[in-house]
Amino acid sequence: MNGRKESILKAAEKSFALFGYKGTTMDQVAKIANVGKGTIYNFFKNKEELFNEIMDQFIHQAKVIAEAAIDENDTFFVNLHRALYGILSLRKDHQLTIKMTQEVKDIGTLPAKQALGKFEDAILSFLEKHIRLAIEKGELVDCDPEITAFVMLRLYIAIVFEWEQRHEPLDKEEIAGLFDLYFANGLEKR
Repeated sequence: MNGRKESILKAAEKSFALFGYKGTTMDQVAKIANVGKGTIYNFFKNKEELFNEIMDQFIHQAKVIAEAAIDENDTFFVNLHRALYGILSLRKDHQLTIKMTQEVKDIGTLPAKQALGKFEDAILSFLEKHIRLAIEKGELVDCDPEITAFVMLRLYIAIVFEWEQRHEPLDKEEIAGLFDLYFANGLEKR
């Protein structure tokens, strides 16, 4: 990738993480990137296009983490836990998504909401694909992969993020154990 474009993307990500989508301007991005505003427009026609490229890169990074977590020698649930934990840890530690989540919650900024929705759709697509494969292999009972992916993600988010808001965080093994209790015992083919 072009060095200037990469510099602009890094500067924009920093600005979006600090000020949110709504609070970021092309002037701020130019200042952080140490380029003229016109240079940004050589690569991106507007703030939305710049933001979308950053989020697309983030989604790609999450997909790489998820696919790397899959080991053909492990069970569906071991792989699933490892993939979800990796993806959600990335999101939890990534300042941009933290700021976007807060912005959506506080003021409902549409581009931030759409970007987070696109991220969630990518996770759901990954889950649905692997649920279908596990059903075909006979690892899971026959179920609706789309609904199952949705419920799995919601449970995982509740255990990893929402629980921590009022309780001590659970460690990786506790999360895996709860996931097994609530899902593996009902879906795993015996």
